[in-house]
Parts: sequence; C-alpha cells; structure tokens
Amino acid sequence: MADKTLKDVSEIMKDLDICMLTTTTSNGMLASRPMSNNGQVEYDGNSYFFTWEGSRMVNDIEMDSGVNLSFQAGEGNDIFISIAGKGEVTRSREKMEEHWVEELNDWFEEGLDTPGLAMITVVAKQIKYWQGMDEGEVKF
Repeated sequence: MADKTLKDVSEIMKDLDICMLTTTTSNGMLASRPMSNNGQVEYDGNSYFFTWEGSRMVNDIEMDSGVNLSFQAGEGNDIFISIAGKGEVTRSREKMEEHWVEELNDWFEEGLDTPGLAMITVVAKQIKYWQGMDEGEVKF
C-alpha cells in the first residue's frame, strides 16, 4: 500500500479540472454530475463548486450532506481519487468571493451578483486513491 500525503494528492489534483460530484437524491438513488474543480487551486481537503441554488444538487445536499467526488488522471499519471465528505451550501457573497475565479463569469454572467448563485463546499472526511498496483488512503 502506498502512503501519499494530502500534499501529494493536492499536487495531482491541481492539474485535474473536472470531477464527478455524487449526491443522494430524495428517492434514495445516487446522482453524479461533472463539476469544475477549478484546476490550479491548492487543495487543502475542501473543494468549492458554484451552482444554482434551485438545482437538484443543492436540494440533495440540503437533504443529505454525504457526497463523493471522483477524479481520474491519465497520460502517464494514471490515478483514481475518491473523496468522501460532507457537502455544505452557502449563499454568502463574502464566502463566495474568496473562491471566485474569472472563468466562472462564463457560467454566471453577472458574476457574484447573479441571482440564485450558490456555492457548495465539500469537506473531505476520507480520501482514497488507486495508482497502478498501489492503493492507499490519506489520513485526516
């Protein structure tokens, strides 16, 4: 079993822009959707995603905060990363400002003033990874 640290995983994740965010729906099914990880962000165990406050994803998280993020990297660095955590929804402009990047204006035309804007924070509780024959877990 390999022993990667949070810093090791963070270094890999900064080059991964898209992950799948999985929630539990009101009928008990799992639902996944692609989300931008805002590549080149120093990962510290928290992930931030912008979305619409009326989205099913927000409703799912407010009903059941358990979420999972899954990442995959290839091209010489074949690795799979699974992050189990708790999702939190905020509508606080002050908190959203801390994580806003210019590219988000492509999705939210009025920037932080876009009506219905919300931010999801995923706080990691467990990180597992598989890379070749190695697998491991980052301890918190």
